[in-house]
Amino acid sequence: MMTTSRKPVEVKSSRQPARMGELACLPVFFQLKGQKVLVAGGTDAAAWKAELLAAAGAEVHVYADTLEPAMARLLHAGSVSGSLVHHSSRWDACSFAGMTLAIADAETDEEARTFYDAAKAAGVPVNVIDNPPYCDFQFGSIVNRSPVVIGISTNGAAPILGQAIRRRIETLLPSGLADWAKLAGRVRAAVMERLSPGPQRRRFWEAFTELAFSERSAPEADGGIADLIDETGLAQPASQGRVTLVGAGPGCAEFLTLKAVRALQGADVILFDDLVADEVLELARREARRMLVGKRGGRKSCRQEDINDMMVALAKQGKNVVRLKSGDPMIFGRAGEEIERLKTEGIPVSVVPGITAASAMAAEFGISLTHRDHAQSVRFVTGHSRKGDLPETVNWSGLTDPATTTVFYMGARMAGQISARLMGEGASADLPVVAVSGVSRQNERRWAGRLEDLAAGVSTLDVRDPVLIGVGSLFRSCRANVTEDTLPSVADRLIRASR
Repeated sequence: MMTTSRKPVEVKSSRQPARMGELACLPVFFQLKGQKVLVAGGTDAAAWKAELLAAAGAEVHVYADTLEPAMARLLHAGSVSGSLVHHSSRWDACSFAGMTLAIADAETDEEARTFYDAAKAAGVPVNVIDNPPYCDFQFGSIVNRSPVVIGISTNGAAPILGQAIRRRIETLLPSGLADWAKLAGRVRAAVMERLSPGPQRRRFWEAFTELAFSERSAPEADGGIADLIDETGLAQPASQGRVTLVGAGPGCAEFLTLKAVRALQGADVILFDDLVADEVLELARREARRMLVGKRGGRKSCRQEDINDMMVALAKQGKNVVRLKSGDPMIFGRAGEEIERLKTEGIPVSVVPGITAASAMAAEFGISLTHRDHAQSVRFVTGHSRKGDLPETVNWSGLTDPATTTVFYMGARMAGQISARLMGEGASADLPVVAVSGVSRQNERRWAGRLEDLAAGVSTLDVRDPVLIGVGSLFRSCRANVTEDTLPSVADRLIRASR
């Protein structure tokens, strides 16, 4: 089927990141080094706040006539950064003089109100622990990789959720990130002095960030980083950009790799396909230009030559270009042609793999494509040739091997011919097959049945989305998953509804 061509187009409205929405509170990072802070109460809860404030460099004045064990231990041990001063009496109005913040652990609302009113009269921001009506600010959950500090707030609505978010972030950050952040502070002046503003400096910091997230230890000496500064400034002048081919995965943004997100965050320009989901683009730099360069069978599509020319032109302007492709760019993504052209032009190019649609389909069905009882190999096959017909260079007889799982990409229009060709090569009409459109997306549709019914099954799907066809004995178990009226769990329904 012939396709008409279209020119790449910059997207300025519907696919742009949303404007800043309403904030329940303003996240700020307050410098407390050398500042005085009042903590009223000798309880364990007050001890945690006092330790936190002192760790930020504050001079913490604890007013308490009795001390619980945690506070007693803290006052005895002291702080790693600030200092702690114990006043063995209850606070009074004079206690607020010279204080930057005031925190209290109050037993009753009356006590909380009294403390709050006294602090406000003295012009001191106040927090009464676990009593939001008497708080000018909240303490969120903290991820500490100082000087990298991440604060998480649910505005007091769901503290346990905040803690869960903190745990999730903790797993994403390398343990040595603090040392890399300290190193960044030491070399910042040299970067500013020796590298040009804009793309050149950004290129250095992107390379630095890759090292910081590589699980390597930060070098104790700065010499290695000085070499990286020299390489950035000399090997790639500010006028020389680069291109990164990035796999966007099958649709759901949660399938993105961390490296893909970092690439999107560092892009000046993003050339993206029609199939890239909006939520994936939302993770890119807000300032990045977004150019739609989609190619779809049977529809208006950008010519590959135009896309190649655009990548070259942008890179030669010094831009950091991300070529964002659905799935994995190295599987039916025309990546070979793009890499070849970029290398011919002397433009640095790298690849960030993505989760290919076949893997996502297997995950959605809960099956292994190489289950040892069914298949010892798996093949990914294009569903059509460059001319729009069945690909004749494929070994169709080999695809009927019962020990092989076969997944056809972009096979919706050719479903009838695929089934006829396989049966003509000896495959059983009863061979289990599945077809999925929009895999991992909110509008995902599935069908499972027999090979001879493939065309009819695909016709029940939304073929406006890409369709995958899986062929092999291991798909027999999928028939029940699709045809039975099984109810997913409440959690599963909420997850799907949120996509």
